[in-house]
Amino acid sequence: MTIKGHENLSFQDLKVLEGLEDYGPRNITGVARKLDIPAETLRKRLKRLRSQNFLRTSVNIYHTNLGLKKAVIFAEAIPGYEDVLLDCLKQNGFWIFLGRCYGMFEGCVGIFTIPKDRSNEFEQFLDQIKRSGVAKNAEIFWSTCFHSVHSRCSWFDKQSRYWNFKWDNWFGEIKNEQTKLPYTLVDPKDFPILGDNIDILMLKELEKDATIKIARLAEMLRISPQLARYHFHKHLFGNSLIEDFDVTVFHFGKETSDFYFFIFNFDNYEKFAKFASSLLDKPFVRAIGKILGKNALYGYIYLPRSEFRKFLKVLSKLVKSGFLESYRYVIQDLENSSRQTIPYEYFENGSWIYNYKEHMENLQNLVRNARLRI
Repeated sequence: MTIKGHENLSFQDLKVLEGLEDYGPRNITGVARKLDIPAETLRKRLKRLRSQNFLRTSVNIYHTNLGLKKAVIFAEAIPGYEDVLLDCLKQNGFWIFLGRCYGMFEGCVGIFTIPKDRSNEFEQFLDQIKRSGVAKNAEIFWSTCFHSVHSRCSWFDKQSRYWNFKWDNWFGEIKNEQTKLPYTLVDPKDFPILGDNIDILMLKELEKDATIKIARLAEMLRISPQLARYHFHKHLFGNSLIEDFDVTVFHFGKETSDFYFFIFNFDNYEKFAKFASSLLDKPFVRAIGKILGKNALYGYIYLPRSEFRKFLKVLSKLVKSGFLESYRYVIQDLENSSRQTIPYEYFENGSWIYNYKEHMENLQNLVRNARLRI
């Protein structure tokens, strides 16, 4: 089926967004050269995109090389305690995304980055949330760092400016895909800490705005521009602390589309890898991650509401054919979602400070006060 494209986005705009993610938004002249357009034309186009759309540029941190494990949380709330559950999850300061969700259950979805040697304590924190009586269930999926999908132009017709969702073609492609995946979708051998305090503070600012000048970073951190430049090139990129760049824009439109959090399960690695490969060039995928130690995939999916059932229909066909074992999903509540940067305030002298006792005490006090109000 064809869907009208975002009224403010042309094919050229989508190519520019792809270019910013592939080559980075910091060097407009370099991006323009790669895209074979004049630099001034690109600057004018970006100015228009920022004024007409929600357009945000940030860096994607490779948390693995900072000693942090990604955790995706699905938490089903006890009816009436949905907001309390969200506040409970916030008592652990290592969250980078938290939001209300609905669909297969009503509750919360969260993404945390937990120090590698504190996994058990984080699981105990989630168990305490369940025992406290605000959540029916809370599942944790330890994941690789997420692989961002930069494809914007596939399935978009530049003449008609309509999206053509080729669901049948995608279904046919999956079983013939390759099984070699990018490093971001492979279980890491270790979680080394390759950054220092300066690196963490620079990453925090680059998450908010990937285009911030190095001179401005130096000023904010009260270090010399030379030292800031050294850390930027030798540490952030030299030690692969930055995976890539991300450009956020609602290319299907905000009012008629939704974001979905999926977990896909497979009975062997080959099926998992082929399915993951099939998503690497699809415009409805924002990010994917491998569930550690399992043939399972996390997916952050963005689709027009009119296409969602068709997406599920493909998944159903994959299950019936024996290719996909199972899947589950929740729908993000955009009005009740929050993001925060890397937890820089908990990093000192080359290591992470994880105060398990404080997390548990704050959790217990919050639940106690919430019950008193109810």
